[in-house]
Amino acid sequence: MLDVIAPGLVTTVQDLGRSGFRHLGVPTGGAGDRDALRVANVLVGNGEGEAGLEFTLTGATMRLRRSRVVALTGGDCEARCGGRALPMWRPVAVRAGAEIEIVRIRRGARAYLAIGGGIAVPPALGSRSTDLRACYGGHEGRALRARDRLPLGPEHAGHEALMQRLAAHDVPFVAAPWWVAPTEDLRGDVAMLHLLPGKDVATLDPRVLRQLRDGVWTVGADSDRMGLRFDGPPIPHGAIAERISEPVLPGAIQLPPDGRPIVLGVDAQTVGGYPVVGQVIRADMNLAMQLKPGDRVRPVLVTLEAAEAAWQVRQRDFARMREAIAWRSRKVA
Repeated sequence: MLDVIAPGLVTTVQDLGRSGFRHLGVPTGGAGDRDALRVANVLVGNGEGEAGLEFTLTGATMRLRRSRVVALTGGDCEARCGGRALPMWRPVAVRAGAEIEIVRIRRGARAYLAIGGGIAVPPALGSRSTDLRACYGGHEGRALRARDRLPLGPEHAGHEALMQRLAAHDVPFVAAPWWVAPTEDLRGDVAMLHLLPGKDVATLDPRVLRQLRDGVWTVGADSDRMGLRFDGPPIPHGAIAERISEPVLPGAIQLPPDGRPIVLGVDAQTVGGYPVVGQVIRADMNLAMQLKPGDRVRPVLVTLEAAEAAWQVRQRDFARMREAIAWRSRKVA
């Protein structure tokens, strides 16, 4: 069991989302930074798709009732356990009764905590992810609150040496001496988002494509998991005829009448009526969901071939990381 001492700004149970239901109007949802959650799960010996916690901007405080191996990934965090700094991107054996505090996320918008055995809330439509707008999934379909209690699944084999070290020392946690590199580079003043031109660009004002190629956007305060709204000089689009809503996907860049582009997030609706002027490539969606209000973004137009190549590289790199984690977990604590 995991006890919630303080819930943070928005802390939810998330896995990799609901596949196969968009034709019924059900958003995919799941972790905003999917690869960060996947890595966290692999680090603790879980399957990649098991449920963990997603923290947003400010963290939360949790208490484990039994000793477990955990891993913290995602945005660069200030985190503590038992008054000591809690390291990221590695397996950490935490003693029963110790409190894990995610103080704040210094870079990025979201961080992830995986726990050995996963968070075992009941699945809904094949997923344990929380849908905050539809109020289902996760823990009672909502963000966590103080005094919530989350069930944990049975522990998996592995990390025995790490747990033995914890048992042999009177410390709140013991971290593995190795780690993996973060899945996203969140440094720099301006993030680069790679885009494919949208299907409606040719029907709009010619300056739209120029803005997509040369503009710098700032993430607005009214952004969330459903969509990132951008501030800056409005993008001109001219008169827009009445349109029929059509299917949209996460990463689609819509252009509403106010000229502020919207990048649809993981909780995006399944249909929309605004013109689609671009599509964030799949390989950059994790980075997009790590953007927070005030972050600056430079769009970079790419070809379909380049987008496919970037996705292949990401998948290959993840497979290598997974193999390296498995080897490390077997060899050393």
